[in-house]
Parts: sequence; structure tokens; C-alpha cells
Amino acid sequence: MTSFSAKASAPLRRTLSSVSLAFLACAFGGTAVAADEIKGSAEAAREKVSMCIGCHGIPGYRASFPEVYSVPMIAGQNQEYLVVALKAYASGERTHPTMDAISKSLSEQDIADLAAYYSNLK
Repeated sequence: MTSFSAKASAPLRRTLSSVSLAFLACAFGGTAVAADEIKGSAEAAREKVSMCIGCHGIPGYRASFPEVYSVPMIAGQNQEYLVVALKAYASGERTHPTMDAISKSLSEQDIADLAAYYSNLK
């Protein structure tokens, strides 16, 4: 008698293997968390905010590069909005010379941490 896995096609065997691994991870590793789910830490961001406070931490600050504009205060801003905005600068969807450079230097974890930090400020 041949086993089910011997009769199964290669793609089906790979799917079954993935399901088995996921089951084992849940059974022996506690609660499974999606690999792409990153939790921000406001505490970890305290070491990362120095690049932000020079512009975003000054009430009424107006930058003059590349043109004069009012810099938004981001304290208390919605966390998800901050993540989306930083990723948009990093991808080129939004552009500003300073924000482009800073956002491209940030990891996914940095972005999550900074968003957690600034969303909790009042």
C-alpha cells in the first residue's frame, strides 16, 4: 500500500509540508505571529529620534530646503499614518529630500518604533 504523500503531486506535498510546519510551530512554539508583523517599541525609539526632533520637535518650525515650508508636528499623530508616511518616503511615493534620505536609512523595525514613540507623545 502506498502512502498518500507518495501519490501526491510535488506542489501538494510542499503545501502539506508547509501546513505541517505551521502546525508544529503553533503546537510547540506558542502563539504564531505573522513573520511580517512588526511591533513598534516607543522605548526602543528613544535612541532613534535624534534625526527627527531637529525639525519635528520645534513648534512652528519652518524649513528652508528645498523651499520654505512649515514642518508638521508629529507628536500624537496616528501610529499607522506615521508608518505609511515613512514607507511612502522610503519607496519614493512621497518625496522630500530630507525625508527621503532619512526614511531610506530606516529598517522596518525603526519605522515601527518611531511611529509607536511619536503616536504616544502629546
